[in-house]
Amino acid sequence: PAGLYLPPAALVKDPPLLPLVIMMMGQPGNPDPAFQAQVLNVLAARNHGLAPIVIVADQIGDPAVDTLCLDTREHGNAQTYITRDVVSWARTHLHIDQDPAHWVIAGYSNGGECAAELGAKYFNIWENVIDIAGEQYEGWQQRSEVVASVFHGNWSAYSATWPTTLLATHRYPDSVGIFAVASNDPIFKPQTIAVANAARVAQWKTTVALIPGAGHGAGVLTEGLRLGYSSLYPRLGLSEPSHAG
Repeated sequence: PAGLYLPPAALVKDPPLLPLVIMMMGQPGNPDPAFQAQVLNVLAARNHGLAPIVIVADQIGDPAVDTLCLDTREHGNAQTYITRDVVSWARTHLHIDQDPAHWVIAGYSNGGECAAELGAKYFNIWENVIDIAGEQYEGWQQRSEVVASVFHGNWSAYSATWPTTLLATHRYPDSVGIFAVASNDPIFKPQTIAVANAARVAQWKTTVALIPGAGHGAGVLTEGLRLGYSSLYPRLGLSEPSHAG
C-alpha cells in the first residue's frame, strides 16, 4: 500500500500541473499521508491552494526486514519499485509537472537515507532531496550481517552503494538538498550531517537545519517537512521568492 496527498489545487475542475514528491518513511513505517497533509495544508492555504502532490511509498514492505533501498536477491527490488514502478504510476495517473526540477525525493530515517541515495543516483528523475534524520548508509545497525548475507563478504561492494560514495563520483550543479535533524539526536545527527557535507562537496545547493529538542520522532519529521517544503516552494513554482531580510 501507499499513501496519496492531493492538495486543494489538485481537486478543482481544471487543475494546474503540480510538482511531485515521493516520500518514504522509516522502519517500521506507515505510508499514511497524514503528516504530509498536516504540513502542506497550511502552506497551501497561504499560496492559493497550491502544494505538491505527494506519494508516500513503502520502500520496506515487511517491517521486520530492511530492504536497504536496493535491488537484492535476498530482499527484492526495492530500488526498482521506487524508481520505476512508483514513478511510472505517477506519470500515467497524476496531473503533474514532468520537469525534474519540480520533482522531490524525500524521506525520514531509513527513508531519508534512501532519498539521499536515489537523489544521488537518479538525479535525472528528481533534482530535489529532503532528507530528515536520515541514516548515513543503509543497514548501518547490522553492518556485518548485511555484508555477509547480501554482499557475500564484499565490503567494497557494500560501501559503493552508500550515498556518500555515490556523491563523490559526480557533480550536481542542478540538485538541491534539504537536510534536517534534531539538534539533540546523538545517533542520527552525525549521520545526516555526514551526507549533507558530501552533498555540498558534490555541488548540491545544500541546506542543513538543526531542529531544537525534537528527538527522533514525529517532532523532527513534522518540522523537517515544514522547513523542507517551505524552502522548496519558490523553486517548485508554488510561491513567489521571499525578499525578506
